[in-house]
Amino acid sequence: MRVLVTGAAGYVGYAVGRRLVAAGHTVDGLVRDAGQDLPPGVRPLVGDLLDPPALRAVLRAPYDAVCHLAALTRVRESFEEPLRFFAVNVQGTVNLLDLLAPGTRVVYGSTAAVYGTPEWQPIHEDQTPAPTSPYGASKLAAEQAVRFHARTGAIGAVVLRTFNVAGSVDGRGDPDPTRLIPRALAVAAGEAPHLEINGDGAAVREYVHVDDLADAHVRALAAARPGEDRVYNVGSGAAVSVRDVVAAVEKVTGRRVPTVRRPPRPEPPMLISDATAVRHDLGWRPRRSELPRIIADAWAARTRAGG
Repeated sequence: MRVLVTGAAGYVGYAVGRRLVAAGHTVDGLVRDAGQDLPPGVRPLVGDLLDPPALRAVLRAPYDAVCHLAALTRVRESFEEPLRFFAVNVQGTVNLLDLLAPGTRVVYGSTAAVYGTPEWQPIHEDQTPAPTSPYGASKLAAEQAVRFHARTGAIGAVVLRTFNVAGSVDGRGDPDPTRLIPRALAVAAGEAPHLEINGDGAAVREYVHVDDLADAHVRALAAARPGEDRVYNVGSGAAVSVRDVVAAVEKVTGRRVPTVRRPPRPEPPMLISDATAVRHDLGWRPRRSELPRIIADAWAARTRAGG
């Protein structure tokens, strides 16, 4: 297929583009600035989802499929600039949908943040979304735009809700220094004196390797059918506490990660996915999402970059 990847130079977008090329697809990568690093075989297109006339000029030929990954993603920043998050994540998505040819397959990269604080664990796709941040709310609104547009018969859509992506491909690690694993690795690298932990470090999350997530996107393209919309959780299902992450980083790197406890924040004690549906329907399995493998890959990326 001829596939467009938005946000193709981003952490997830790069990994998805790389997988699509390996699967034999012809891939264009939409980026905001020329010269950004893209996987071999991905043709760059420079455009802005908030500038529809210019974007229309860039996306002249129709695509068979789109992996829509361009978004603002930092939860804490979204509280400071909620309107910016809604403009980019929602209006940008609407602008893209408006340009797509009938029958286009769309895979939308969403987030577990749409669930907020769920009533039960593990989290199933049927649970009612209740986002607690502008980021989560903006992603849910974009999801709804994609799904309702699919129900008109204009496109086929698959929404992938990701749980804590981590790891690296091609030496490209997670560029977000606010997330737990990059912060812990920064301490191990001697770039910070200690890792600040909210509460006792018992909060439980799960992690999925960025390459496993990319594999899910490639598989989802085949599942998108015009007039249909599907939603899948993409997660390893492995419960990992903050303390587990610290211990794994110390073991993999052979370096200490001193921690400092801060007052606990009001956050869910556990967020774990039920990824049964994506395994059953798409045949997806997390191949590289064991915590030691994720951390080893992320640490190797830092070493390769000289960090």
